[in-house]
Amino acid sequence: MARANGLSFFRTACGAVLSLFVARLGWLSATFWAPITTLVIAQPSFSEAWTPSLQRSIGTRLGAVLGALLVGRLGANPMAYGLSIFILLLLSAATHVDRTGFRIGSLMLTIIMLIQRTDPVWRVALERFAEVSVGILVALFLVKVWPEAATDTEPHTPQPHVDEPMIQELPPL
Repeated sequence: MARANGLSFFRTACGAVLSLFVARLGWLSATFWAPITTLVIAQPSFSEAWTPSLQRSIGTRLGAVLGALLVGRLGANPMAYGLSIFILLLLSAATHVDRTGFRIGSLMLTIIMLIQRTDPVWRVALERFAEVSVGILVALFLVKVWPEAATDTEPHTPQPHVDEPMIQELPPL
């Protein structure tokens, strides 16, 4: 068991380093988001990583677009921030994004709205989206080409992603 954990940790660390290298190949300014995302996404198998990665990718897009659109119109004050998170909640529910996607979308929105920046907000949103996307893609690539071996005597059976949508149905307006 300890050997399997050690290999898993090593694989995840290799993925984080690979993400950093890939992110630094481009024009991205905060390349640390790529390995952070890879560390969050890394799973034992592709089937276990796919659904949460897809949800996180959708949430990232929603948070980046919403942050870029609203920060210029509403500013970065606490009321605007709270309203933006609420709008993200409604968009996430309408697009069937689960809690995982909403959380990373909220993180993306927070970064875009509240962190001081010198570049235009659309560029910050695009870069953060690209950095997180690199991390997701590297994590998926890693688990596809280097899946973890099953650690027990039974074959490894991937567990389905069970994160429920945050709001099952929106009430009629």
